[in-house]
Amino acid sequence: MQIMFSTFRGATVIFLFLISGPILADRPPNIVILFMDDMGYADIGPFGAEGYKTPHLDQMAKEGRRFTDFYVTQAVCSSSRAGLLTGCYNQRVGINGALGPGAGHGLAEEEETLAEICKQKGYATACFGKWHLGHRKPFLPLQHGFDEYFGLPYSNDMWPLHPDYAKLPPDAVRRKSGYPDLPLIEGNEVIDPEVTGEDQAMLTTWYTEHAVDFIERNKNRPFFLYVPQTMVHVPLFVSDKFKGKSDQGLFGDVMMEIDWSVGQILDTIRKCKLEKETLVIFTSDNGPWLSYGNHAGSAKPLREGKATMFDGGCRVPTVMWWPGTIPADTSCDKPAMTIDLLPTIAHLIGAKLPQKKIDGRDIRPLLTSKPTDAFHEQTYAFYFLDELQAVRRGKWKLHFPHRYRTLAGREPGRDGMPVKYEFGDVGLELFDMSTDPGETKNVAAEHPKIVKQLQADGQRFREELGDALTKTEGKELRPAGQL
Repeated sequence: MQIMFSTFRGATVIFLFLISGPILADRPPNIVILFMDDMGYADIGPFGAEGYKTPHLDQMAKEGRRFTDFYVTQAVCSSSRAGLLTGCYNQRVGINGALGPGAGHGLAEEEETLAEICKQKGYATACFGKWHLGHRKPFLPLQHGFDEYFGLPYSNDMWPLHPDYAKLPPDAVRRKSGYPDLPLIEGNEVIDPEVTGEDQAMLTTWYTEHAVDFIERNKNRPFFLYVPQTMVHVPLFVSDKFKGKSDQGLFGDVMMEIDWSVGQILDTIRKCKLEKETLVIFTSDNGPWLSYGNHAGSAKPLREGKATMFDGGCRVPTVMWWPGTIPADTSCDKPAMTIDLLPTIAHLIGAKLPQKKIDGRDIRPLLTSKPTDAFHEQTYAFYFLDELQAVRRGKWKLHFPHRYRTLAGREPGRDGMPVKYEFGDVGLELFDMSTDPGETKNVAAEHPKIVKQLQADGQRFREELGDALTKTEGKELRPAGQL
């Protein structure tokens, strides 16, 4: 996309927003983040979903802006959440992969989260859903700036009945080894030590009810609401009100319930007459877990899925809604990442940035101005675990040589039972994401200067954050919190 407008025009747009937008009103804007789990790029109507309808998300996109090139820091649960809530690459804050029930670490007390940024301005704060940044008490949401918490401490498959649940009768008592019972937590206390399948079927409803109640109770003060849904992570569960409703089987039923949840939250905001004072962001933690086949979503037209740093794993469908501030029925194709949300929100509400270094930047121009307005490009890093696997700047994405997991064209699993992945190898390969979002045509030979520039950017990331592929030790890593 060409950048046509002058610096003066871009500055004018931002200035007009600052003087006329909610930031200078008596009350700063409310912030709502709806964060799905393992939801693929093509799993909602505004991004091409098939076999089920998502009318509330369709309406949200018509009234807001789609972000077509929006990324997470890493295509796996805990890492992605660390990036979202701290504004940092997850390497910087010591959170990698997916923390299991045996983990003795979590997000460090010294790291400032979005909730703590909002608390500077007197916000009410709540998290309803899957946390996954440490399940021990020192690492739970109430110790990271949230006033309220209700949900699972980690993924719903970290459970004695997964994946055997898919083929067991409801009264089965056989357990898998390796996982304790799955707890449900409210505040800092376990309120249900043994979550059942029947409980899991109610999670989306329970999270939604908590969110609606929170908005209604705090309609007269600014609030930050974070709803990290458990679904559509396997094992899939849906309440009776949506069971069997879609043409896409259980996955479609679950997506219809997710859409219902979004509708309930947006309707409550409207009922409370807060729509012009509330920024709502809908996105996902990573792409689909493709080995589960019909119990996973779709990343089309992108390549691969969860646990890879091809775009099918780390590019996520994103819709932002703020009537009167974000232009309706618009789209933005400029790359951005969840690490950018913390500094953007901090500037929106007039809060101070964290004292420790963060990696995100203020992307308010992407929310409020025309897509053609000037906005300085920057390079984003794509790590998987401790490997720097790729970088993207503008339309260019460069992969460094690495192995990745893939189905390699094989049929995936069905009905809750996965198949095993194989492994593939990618070399030093450059892709033009504006014409080749599926990352199929290596154009490195045609653009040696671009390759050289992105290699230099990659080396800068290695020096700061490390890289196991080149055995580079990062100089700016901060430790996770430890028991």
